[in-house]
Amino acid sequence: MAKQDGAVLLIAHAYQEPALVDLSNAPAKVYKEWDRELRDRVESQLRPLVEYANEKGVEARALLLTGFADEAIVEAARQQDVDLIVMGTHGRIGAARLFLGSVASRVISTAPCPVMTVRGA
Repeated sequence: MAKQDGAVLLIAHAYQEPALVDLSNAPAKVYKEWDRELRDRVESQLRPLVEYANEKGVEARALLLTGFADEAIVEAARQQDVDLIVMGTHGRIGAARLFLGSVASRVISTAPCPVMTVRGA
């Protein structure tokens, strides 16, 4: 879709910062190392996706987001003036969905633009 429309593809991933875990007894250095490891892991997962899109003629950029996924995605969409959010779903049903909620449904209800969901295989 991005190639057909000449759009820039932002490939985003949101991760939880270590601050959400009780690190009151951990030195600041440990927190920073843990955060850096998380960021490095996410960036290494995004890099091949961006490279693949670029090889296919799509201008793509990685967007590393922190915080709760739904909030981070919606805020990034606002800041980047996004025209469309395309996101996968886990397809949880029953109790799992009830207790975990749905990131996709929260994004759909709060996004500043249309949202297209794709069910995972």
